[in-house]
Amino acid sequence: MNTIQPLNTGRKSMLMQMIPVMLCFFAMGFVDLVGTASNYVQKDLGLTDSEANLFPSLVFFWFLIFSVPTGMLMNKIGRKKTVLLSLIVTTLSLILPIFDDSYFTMLIAFSLLGIGNAIMQTSLNPLVTNLISSDKLASTLTLGQFVKAIASFLAPILAVWGATTYLPTFGLGWRSLFVIYAIVSFLSISMLAATPIQEEAADKASSIGSCLKLLGKPFVLLCFLGIMCHVGIDVGTNTTAPKILMERLSLPLEDAGFATSVYFIFRTAGCFIGAFILRKVSARVFFAISAVSMVVAMVILLFSHSLAPIYIGVALVGFGNSNVFPIIFSQALMATPEAKNEVSGLMIMGLFGGTVFPLAMGFAADSFGQIGAIAIMAIGVAYLLYFTSRIKQNS
Repeated sequence: MNTIQPLNTGRKSMLMQMIPVMLCFFAMGFVDLVGTASNYVQKDLGLTDSEANLFPSLVFFWFLIFSVPTGMLMNKIGRKKTVLLSLIVTTLSLILPIFDDSYFTMLIAFSLLGIGNAIMQTSLNPLVTNLISSDKLASTLTLGQFVKAIASFLAPILAVWGATTYLPTFGLGWRSLFVIYAIVSFLSISMLAATPIQEEAADKASSIGSCLKLLGKPFVLLCFLGIMCHVGIDVGTNTTAPKILMERLSLPLEDAGFATSVYFIFRTAGCFIGAFILRKVSARVFFAISAVSMVVAMVILLFSHSLAPIYIGVALVGFGNSNVFPIIFSQALMATPEAKNEVSGLMIMGLFGGTVFPLAMGFAADSFGQIGAIAIMAIGVAYLLYFTSRIKQNS
């Protein structure tokens, strides 16, 4: 790899590099369509909650398998080439459902989506460190999460549009969103491939053992568990919010699906606001506000049976969970600057929480209704509240 790029490059040059990188963050948000898609597949195929929750669980299962090897791959071929590989896999995952909507095809598509996203999230975040100084890293990653969230909240809107529009969708219905996102994915590949980005050279080859050994550092382990809880809450709310409305208010999926949009709208707004606030307020203070917002949300969702309070609860989860990932991720990178690629792989492996939480929530919902699913999410919220005390004071 090339020598590290000076961080004081011209503003125009940096902008030309950041635009394709931010478009990649948009493509990263495609993984969040799994919540919306799983609800539509459940409706189309008549699946139970536990069966339907297998789809998001399958997506995030691959983070456990591919994240650490991706950290090693970056040391060999570089971060940019690794991101390009992830975009190719993501594009393939989006093309498959266009031609077939069978259960088996959707399992393959969601698996590829998970693999591509695991590679992308592991490599894209460290790639940003080649463009931005460390003191701006948390706010820049938050900006990336804002762009990612735009793709996330557009997914249910595009699905509803495809299912209800009078325009010709060639029989795809809600699956029209796969066509739109596949086109964007092609654009991301083209723009990033044409963008020169110099990277810091890898100091040494790494192994799976040396990567996993980093979990022996207490703070790295705490960050890993924090990422698991963050994504578990994220995927859990994405999938469960419409089901709460369907169970308690008997709304049809097309109407209840707006709850997912509410979540992503407020998560997007939270990312946008956080990109500025984190430049002025310490990460610890802002993280505490975020965790308390989610605690209040869990109480509301556990006991509310009216539309407005449920929407408020979902909105508070979206706002509270919006900046958790970039804060924890930047904390982990700053704690181990000598092993950024390896730590990135470990942190993204923590997205395996997107497998653990939905599965547990699905079984809890089958047994106790959606209140059981909310209780599982509340466990993750409690951990994030605890993690607040472990964030470094000066960050």
